[in-house]
Amino acid sequence: MNIMKTASSLLAALTLLAYSAFASPPSSEQVIADAKTKASAEQKAIFVHFGASWCGWCKRLDAFLDRKDIKPVFEKYFVPVKLVVQEKEKDKALENPGAEAFMTKLGGPSGLPYSAFLDSKGDLIANSKNSVGNNIGFPAQPDEIDCFVKMMKKAAPKMSEQDLKIIETALSQKT
Repeated sequence: MNIMKTASSLLAALTLLAYSAFASPPSSEQVIADAKTKASAEQKAIFVHFGASWCGWCKRLDAFLDRKDIKPVFEKYFVPVKLVVQEKEKDKALENPGAEAFMTKLGGPSGLPYSAFLDSKGDLIANSKNSVGNNIGFPAQPDEIDCFVKMMKKAAPKMSEQDLKIIETALSQKT
């Protein structure tokens, strides 16, 4: 009897795993709706970044946002959201439906990664275009880092100088 229960449980778990492995990514509308709910409840801004699996700078941004010294500081003020766009034909299934149009609505694209800060209603606060209209992508150069810091200040005016400095310093380190 236990073997049958175990086998049945294992089959159910494998079915769920297979389904989730092949399930389509959620639409950009659903992802943003969930982020707006969370941002509203937590009184935060939304940080949405657009990327693709082939994009090295996108992977670098993902890794940066996931760092143990950055993630808690960043998530204190922002609800981070990633939307997948511009995949090569073989990886089109990774894209969030509607994300390309949403990125265009926010001022993109002009290279990846592309990012924007939104208020809890989903309205644009700032995007990753600098003062001359070029996308800063992953902020690695001093002028790009300055632009990103200004974006954060605009999106989270109550962000402490200490927290801003943690992110700015980490971005300035060449790793």
